[in-house]
Amino acid sequence: MAKYSVHQQPVETLLSWIKSGDIAIPEIQRPFVWKASKVRDLIDSLYQGYPVGYIITWRNPDVKLKNGELSAGKKVLIDGQQRITALTAAIVGQRVLNKNYKEINIRIAFNPLTEAFEVLNKAKERSPEWINNINPIVNDEISITKAIRQYLKDNPEADEDLIEDRIENLKKIKSKQVGIIELDASLDIDTVTEIFIRINQKGVVLSNADFVMSKIASDEQHGGNKMRKMVDYFCRLLVDKSFHKHIVDNDTNFTESNYYKAIKWIATGSDDLYCPDYIDMLRVAFTFKFSRGKFSDLVALLSGRNFETRTYENEIAAASYNKLSEGLEAFVNQTNYQRFVMILKSTGLISRKLISSQNSLNFAYALYLKLRDEEMSEPEIQGYVKRWLILSIFIGRYSGSAESRIDEDIKQINEKGIAAYLLQMEQAHLGEGFWDFGLINDLESSSVNNNAYTLYLAAQVNSNAVAFLSKSMTITSLIEQRGDVHHIFPKQYLIANGFPQKAYNQVANFVYTEQATNIKVGKMPPAEYLTKIETQINEGINEISTIDTKDALEENITVNDIPSFVKEATHQDYTSFLEERRKLMSKKLKEYYESL
Repeated sequence: MAKYSVHQQPVETLLSWIKSGDIAIPEIQRPFVWKASKVRDLIDSLYQGYPVGYIITWRNPDVKLKNGELSAGKKVLIDGQQRITALTAAIVGQRVLNKNYKEINIRIAFNPLTEAFEVLNKAKERSPEWINNINPIVNDEISITKAIRQYLKDNPEADEDLIEDRIENLKKIKSKQVGIIELDASLDIDTVTEIFIRINQKGVVLSNADFVMSKIASDEQHGGNKMRKMVDYFCRLLVDKSFHKHIVDNDTNFTESNYYKAIKWIATGSDDLYCPDYIDMLRVAFTFKFSRGKFSDLVALLSGRNFETRTYENEIAAASYNKLSEGLEAFVNQTNYQRFVMILKSTGLISRKLISSQNSLNFAYALYLKLRDEEMSEPEIQGYVKRWLILSIFIGRYSGSAESRIDEDIKQINEKGIAAYLLQMEQAHLGEGFWDFGLINDLESSSVNNNAYTLYLAAQVNSNAVAFLSKSMTITSLIEQRGDVHHIFPKQYLIANGFPQKAYNQVANFVYTEQATNIKVGKMPPAEYLTKIETQINEGINEISTIDTKDALEENITVNDIPSFVKEATHQDYTSFLEERRKLMSKKLKEYYESL
């Protein structure tokens, strides 16, 4: 049996499928990542008759209904979403979302004299040689005769036959052929992914989350299309509150649904610490309600897959859609969401720049929803969720093979309970060797996105530590206000003494401090600026630091986990300084974890 068929369809037919709902294209409602110039190139290739690649579709499996009949599945777009979106933007005139969830128009201009296409700009708009927007001509909004007549009026010296020929060619873009690869409905997801990779010859891995979004976008029987809207709208409202008016004004069908009632609070909410995308939402809901981690299982379940009989049954599909709906509604529930954000903040993770693993957040939220669903007490829930979250970030639990790890962890928690499994993970990963060697080794890094370093900052926030050389300004305030990160051994001082970038930018050389202090310290080595500060304290002057007693200075150095010998340190002591500070930072991190 053929695994797929290859055929050609005109652009016009492809767009008609989209309008009629015969093909499910979830990407159109999500951010469009192509640059406008790439849209121009696509239109130019169609005009010239050049190949534009293949669109890959996969027909949903035929589902067995209660009466024994089979329902015909819709086509699901597997690859080519950006090209389809580009065509609907340039030809149909549909507005698209940019990466900031703002609606924009992409207008492509055409010069019949040179047969050139360009993204419309002010210069092209003012030039009579350019047709400002190809959309009305290609999309049959104005006749060719009218377009030619208008162009010749604006360019009276142009050759009429030439202009007529080229505008007619522009019109023919809709009849240009696009390759369609239709994958057989009987194929499983792994096979579909393998075919996709081989056809593209780029080694691109398909996202099973996109399979899920395609599935629910194409489903009307179980309300999947509205569920899909809830996911998209929630993600968008998190970053663009003004979009709420658009929903109310233009999607009354959705606003009458329970899904809208579940998410409308976010339009006035101020939470932006945990900003999930559609994959994150699906991952949490799926892990919580299905106790699984592999999206391929969810696609199969939404298709009605009976894993024992290897058939597709409507009852299984209906039950799976219902469970996913319950999971997503639990995700967007205002109480759940805001309490989870409060848990994040209580760990010291008060800023998105401190969060190095989105999948750790996702699993922690799924765990929170699970324990809450089991009616565990709130204090217990908070303790387990916080410790699991921080442990998973410490060990990079979900940095690779995330789906398999999530699948394993949720099943182990179901089998053993969270208390026993968490203890097992701590004993396996957070023994003395981790704190005395592993973590210290992790801190030997010049990356501020290092898990150990970001958790160190969270630990400082959690203990309400004051900034380096500051009397009262906290590290929390500086992180929230984007305060300066200061080199304890100033960068220019180390450069002057032959240290390369990787050495002077070690995270163990970083502290948060006030900008004025950072500027005053300048290029001075620690021995020099700390001696000056002590002298100024004796003289009652606060020129470099706001600290006004020697005891407070000693305490400040201790709070920031800086070796005491820093007061006499020069560049010759820099390497041993880093080694000692890493040990102190690791000690702080151990105390932090044990306090959660």
